[in-house]
Amino acid sequence: MELPSVHQALICVALPGLAISSAQGQLTGQGLDGFYHGGRRLLSRCQIRVAGREPLAVQARMISADRACFMATVRASATAGPDPDVVVERTRSADGTESITLHSSAQRPLRLPLELALGTDLAELGAVSAGRGGRELPAMVHDSGLRWSSPAGGGPTVLVTVTPPPTDALASAGLLRWELDVPPGGRCTVRLRVRTGDGGDGRSAGHGSLRPMAPAVAQGDDPRVGPLLRGSIADLQALLVRDPSHPSDVSVAAGAPWRCGPAPAEALAAARMALPLGTRLAQGTLRALARTQLREPGAEFGKLPGPRRQAGAQLPPHCTGIEATLLFPVVLAEARRWGLAEHEVAELLPAAERCLRWLRTTAREGPYIPDPGPGGVQRCETQAHAYRAALLGAELLDAHDRPGGGELRQWAEELRRRFREDFWVEDRGGGRPAAVRTADGRRAARLGSGAAHLLDTGLLGAGVCAPGLLDKVQTEQLARLLGGPGLDSGWGLRSLGVKEASYNPFGHRSGAVRVHDTAIAASGLTAAGYEKEAASLIRGLLAAADAFDSRLPEMYAGLQRVEGGAPLPHPAACRPAAVAAASGVHILATLAGVRPDVPARTVTLTPMRGAPLGEIGLTGLRVAGQAFSVRVSRLGLAMVEEAAEELQLGV
Repeated sequence: MELPSVHQALICVALPGLAISSAQGQLTGQGLDGFYHGGRRLLSRCQIRVAGREPLAVQARMISADRACFMATVRASATAGPDPDVVVERTRSADGTESITLHSSAQRPLRLPLELALGTDLAELGAVSAGRGGRELPAMVHDSGLRWSSPAGGGPTVLVTVTPPPTDALASAGLLRWELDVPPGGRCTVRLRVRTGDGGDGRSAGHGSLRPMAPAVAQGDDPRVGPLLRGSIADLQALLVRDPSHPSDVSVAAGAPWRCGPAPAEALAAARMALPLGTRLAQGTLRALARTQLREPGAEFGKLPGPRRQAGAQLPPHCTGIEATLLFPVVLAEARRWGLAEHEVAELLPAAERCLRWLRTTAREGPYIPDPGPGGVQRCETQAHAYRAALLGAELLDAHDRPGGGELRQWAEELRRRFREDFWVEDRGGGRPAAVRTADGRRAARLGSGAAHLLDTGLLGAGVCAPGLLDKVQTEQLARLLGGPGLDSGWGLRSLGVKEASYNPFGHRSGAVRVHDTAIAASGLTAAGYEKEAASLIRGLLAAADAFDSRLPEMYAGLQRVEGGAPLPHPAACRPAAVAAASGVHILATLAGVRPDVPARTVTLTPMRGAPLGEIGLTGLRVAGQAFSVRVSRLGLAMVEEAAEELQLGV
């Protein structure tokens, strides 16, 4: 199915609520327009007429992740000449509310007829995106608004209430009318609220007192860092969802509008990159996913379920459940370093042990993890995930006097030794890692951003990064490839090199820039000592974020950057997207190089020595559950400005 384009839509998100609008501001019932709750369209049409005509749209903008503002004008007075004398301001929110304000600049009082035409089809978002939105349902007058019910019975009921009450209502047409008296230079407001009959609305898990992420602030010589961090946190907050059975546990959905449901691998990846904002999101995500873990005896025991996703034109789909299973112990181990309390770690440790047991069981047939499932191909990045899980999982087990750490380290060392030979393809350019390897040893030497995960080895104790899968010469060659023009587009890292077969700048796995992979590459290159290549990727992401109003989409076209140009949006990319938003946090934390080890009561600072963005300060981060602030000078020197008293600066 071809997804409708959403790159020009204004998408307000406060899950489970969505409001999708065109730049015109009128919800016409066409395309994806509408207010949604829990994946169902509650209102598909919301059109206004002032003084008998549609307002002329002049501006549309996002105010925040969950609110949009639409400005339009009307020439209401016959003596006004060609100039409009009424401004129509509409503020639409994902929680199902909208305010319509008429601002008059006329020199005399105006009596303005306002008509509001409403309609709904109660269609599911999936059906709407496939062009199968239903017919509009008949409305009934209800209280100070309208009411719709499913014709088959048993479905949802939608209520729309308005204030002030309308002067007249025509239910058969879904039409509400007012006669508004607006004084000279005055204004008048009509407020609309959409909700389900059971009282449900679009209030998100991030609405109100529940704030699992710290409101950190970034400042520096580069004025773009502050808006990037602010937009990243707002997007993550908008995507928060509660575990239905345990509402206090929250995680993030993958992205809006297409992937608002469970996505274990992306929820864990986002929670991991957001650890500088506190451990509460990671804790809620781990708890929620632990309840879904497979516990039936057999080869699948300990695995986290997850859907299969496309991996490009020339590769079979990969299993996101495998990725999530390998991420679970990593996120728990690193959350412990950032300050997750030991009793909370102990609560989640059995689930992590089951993940590691699945890893050992799957690896018994050889050192590599097939993906998807038995007999599947051996993916380069899956081996990187497994290697990291084994090393960090071993430390986690040792810290809690649990058995199995030695066996995991032994397997990881064997994987490291074999991988350097089995997955490295020699060529005239110095070689490259194979993207996949089949069970019989055949290798596909496609060069893409997935290779960046080989540099993401994870954080061990005392601020030390784990040794990589590649040797020194191979790591240097990979850094050169990641920083070369084949992969680095100037806006970020392409998912497939420009000279590879089936390259497509809009292919989500075959050439588009994937923000998550770019952020992982930047941090991995920095940890390996290749700051020049890392700095280029960070500058590219920052420039792209600036072009996207400081709210990074999950991907965009991998066309080469030109002076004065801008990245081309991918028409079907999610924005907000969890891993893209968390990537903004991750690259700023990479610049400061904060590596905590709360169990050892130390925090190590390893900032980028070249200070590619000049001076930068991050305030309001969270380490050990308390505020942590750091500043990096233009000379690349870092200084802690605020920290928990028990923490000491490591070397």
